[in-house]
Amino acid sequence: MARYVSSALMLLVVFITYTIIKSKLKKRRNNAKAAALGCLQPPVLRSTNLIGNSILRESMKATKEDRGPQYVAAKMDSVSPSCHTIKVPIIDYEIVVTRDPENARALFTSPDFDISHHRQLSWMPLLGKGIFTSRGDIWKHSRALLRPQFAREMISDPQLEEQHLSHLWRRLPADSSTGWTGKVDLAPLFFKFTLDTSTEFIFGQSANSLLQDEEQQSLNPDTKVKKKDLASHFNAAKVWIDKRGALAKFYWLMNSTEFKEHCAAIHAFADGLVADRLANPVDKDPEKGARFNLLNELVKETQDPRELRNETLHVLIAGRDTTGCLLGWVLYFLARYPRVFARLRAEIIDRFDDRPADFRSLAQVSYLQWIISETLRFVTVIPLNERIALRDTVLPRGGGPDGKARVFIPEGTQVLIPLYAMQHRADIWGADVEEFRPERWETHRAGWEYIPFGAGARKCLGQQFGRQEVSYVVSRFCQKYDRIENMEEGDGRIRLHHAIENRSGTGVQVRLHEAKATT
Repeated sequence: MARYVSSALMLLVVFITYTIIKSKLKKRRNNAKAAALGCLQPPVLRSTNLIGNSILRESMKATKEDRGPQYVAAKMDSVSPSCHTIKVPIIDYEIVVTRDPENARALFTSPDFDISHHRQLSWMPLLGKGIFTSRGDIWKHSRALLRPQFAREMISDPQLEEQHLSHLWRRLPADSSTGWTGKVDLAPLFFKFTLDTSTEFIFGQSANSLLQDEEQQSLNPDTKVKKKDLASHFNAAKVWIDKRGALAKFYWLMNSTEFKEHCAAIHAFADGLVADRLANPVDKDPEKGARFNLLNELVKETQDPRELRNETLHVLIAGRDTTGCLLGWVLYFLARYPRVFARLRAEIIDRFDDRPADFRSLAQVSYLQWIISETLRFVTVIPLNERIALRDTVLPRGGGPDGKARVFIPEGTQVLIPLYAMQHRADIWGADVEEFRPERWETHRAGWEYIPFGAGARKCLGQQFGRQEVSYVVSRFCQKYDRIENMEEGDGRIRLHHAIENRSGTGVQVRLHEAKATT
């Protein structure tokens, strides 16, 4: 027995020695190549404990406390307000974090970078292979499959929005004598609304989650059965994925039967709709008056059930979550800035009275578009993006004492782009960077410092569709309500609840006053 223990210890010593020597040789090679390329080191944010995971632990703690994006910005400022690129050693690997627009340009446009395999594997159990989780030829195929659909005018359908808005209005009853609704949290309602509109747009059949809530409430208390709806499964699965992504190469530690059950429920929903469509082909052409749905168009290109499920789920998770999140934040700020709401409402009423506007007309309402842009800047619905070096390469800036030298990025290095930190740089946005001020967009012309939907070849296909939906819903709120009051209690601190997207950690707690009510 002692002989086996001794042999095992010897093998362990040999392995550790080999790993150390290999690491030192790799570091020496990288240093030589960096010097040959004229690169200099960026500042290094070192761990404060022996294991080397203190930064990771701090980051996860900040995320848990709904201040993750602010933590990243503050950590970089702690090095120096002019420090915009840092290297962070974590246990046995290093990442680079940059909030430099020029580096963002390189990361999103250079063929030397793509999404990391950590991101792919973190998302794969829920979404499978598709446009958000694939690289190379598989990604190109997904892009070619989806891109033409989002270039078509017919996807803009105010009637679809209006139908589901009527379901939302029923969840906001107003007192007949005062015109005021009760205190309500709009955040979960908006996520259900965008789930309903997205599923109808994608599958031609809505999840009708707003109506399911209504049906559940109408049941006899003795017969009520607590049942997770599709929205609940999405919310829970996204929490698991967010934790997996935060652990990077150790993503596999975050797995459970619960996570698998949520994924299975979502798959069952999509699989049923795909199977029904394949079994019952639709001959109607959207250009001849039939309502557009994405699945009908994709079936013309492929009949593979797994591919159809994956691609539709990729679009669903983007259309539901980012749009629902953005809607919540816009109303969050309108409730806290009565001046902004009053000006917006006046412009909407002046142009359209109480008539629903078409998407193209709403795109011409500058103040509405400024509000949406400022919301995306201030809370950064997608707070963090990432790329990995596919080969040894460089970033154009961030190295040396002044941060102007190139930075060597070895193959396999993950680079994080904290969009929140970039969009809260006072040297770019001005001394009032921490103020919500839509008027800044009257003169600001956005470049690479403002990429809320990503950029380059992987730029979000549905960004225009998402902005159109938000524009429409906000305009209808302006027509229906003449006052929105903030009803949140507490310290008023903005809480960025990070579950892939930034959501309000306190919800969107408001009450609304109907414009046509007599008070």
